[in-house]
Amino acid sequence: MMLGAVQFGLFAAGVVLFVPMGMAGWHLSRNKMLFFSCALFITLAVGVHLIPYFPSVTSFLSSSSSSSSSSSLVVNRNSCFPLLHQVAFDFQELGNNSERGSWKWIEFENVVDCDFQKLTKTDTSDLLNGSWVVVAGDSQARLMVVSLLELLLAKNEMEVVKGDLFKRHSDYNMFVDEIGMKLDFIWAPYVSNLTDLMMGFKEKKSYPDVFVMGAGLWDMLHVNNASDYGVSLKSLKDSVVSLLPVSSTFGNEDRSETNVVPIRSPNLFWLGMPKLISSMLNTDEKKEKMSDVMCEAYNDELYRSKLLQQSGGPLFLLDIHSLSNNCGAHCTDDGMHYHGAVYEAAVHIMLNGLLIESNQKL
Repeated sequence: MMLGAVQFGLFAAGVVLFVPMGMAGWHLSRNKMLFFSCALFITLAVGVHLIPYFPSVTSFLSSSSSSSSSSSLVVNRNSCFPLLHQVAFDFQELGNNSERGSWKWIEFENVVDCDFQKLTKTDTSDLLNGSWVVVAGDSQARLMVVSLLELLLAKNEMEVVKGDLFKRHSDYNMFVDEIGMKLDFIWAPYVSNLTDLMMGFKEKKSYPDVFVMGAGLWDMLHVNNASDYGVSLKSLKDSVVSLLPVSSTFGNEDRSETNVVPIRSPNLFWLGMPKLISSMLNTDEKKEKMSDVMCEAYNDELYRSKLLQQSGGPLFLLDIHSLSNNCGAHCTDDGMHYHGAVYEAAVHIMLNGLLIESNQKL
């Protein structure tokens, strides 16, 4: 059928092209310029009419255009994720206890092209509107929560929040009515605590939209065995992988397709340990057990576990070690907990990661 249409089209094109040219040729032979102009016009007209008979041409053009556009998105997404931690700190502003503006993304060309943004309260509210955010871990995770809430709440509200949030070794939860966001901080200083949390989500068939987790400092101090830490990380990775892609079946009796409801996979982040400065740690036990050698062994186990996206796993690393190392020793008073700018930068890295993941742009 298609071949017949093409043959008919070619025959019609020949009639349209050559008959008028033959009839006009004698009259136009004295004016070659006019003759060739007429021939070119007729040829273009015929070409336009023939295009529908060759759909592969139009499909090729459209597919080339769309593939170019989609590849552009893929390249942008894949190339920008590794650059999220390209952060520099303004030491002068840090010395002045500046609450904002004490850090920025470095102005290398490829970083600038990614157009990372420091999100405002409005931007953050729009991005997290209606979300359930869970942050689980130790004191580093607690500081992450502080920086996130400082983006969403007024100063007077934050004073009340800090009083409740910093109750020793306790959970904290709140609901930001203005944007319908639920936030849970869960005290989970060991990796096994995080594994239990993941299994709890599975049992309840309820998953947060954003889950930030991290543990290691307590293990290093109280267990002090990098190999055991690595085993725990691999168990956590297995529990996370078993839940992804996440789906839930409602109704124990009837498991037909009508009762299977897909649930969007949560955005998973791993909160890395900070750069520990042994000489500044506030107890002799910490100085002995949390040495540079032990820190390196624990970080090696983290990458070896393949928990992180950077090593083929499911969680994106919020690299507090890199950020705190860039900020330096003058950004910490106890060699472990750093200036708020470090955790603020981590929050913005997470938020920009969410923007990239969802192909959004504010």
